[in-house]
Amino acid sequence: MEHVKELTNGMFDEFIKEGVVLIDFSADWCMPCLMMAPVLEEIGGKLAGKIKIGKLDVGENQDIASKFGVSSIPNFVLFKDGKVAEQFVGSMPVEVLEGKLKKFV
Repeated sequence: MEHVKELTNGMFDEFIKEGVVLIDFSADWCMPCLMMAPVLEEIGGKLAGKIKIGKLDVGENQDIASKFGVSSIPNFVLFKDGKVAEQFVGSMPVEVLEGKLKKFV
């Protein structure tokens, strides 16, 4: 995916450090997570330069997921300069997610 960066444990802190960053906590076996992939790609294109989007597999990065209270997926955590600004759970249409993000960009 062009606008969504696959993250690993070692990349996470550096990725969220500056600016507005949306992290998609998900898993390959989660159907709603898979349905959100094209939504995130579209938003990444629309808001390019204003927001960074990363994807983190909760199975491979359980420590980070638990640090942010992720217990159900898909789970989206929005960071502003490394601090949690907002958190949303569940799949949603592109218009809804974009509306939630617009007040931060």
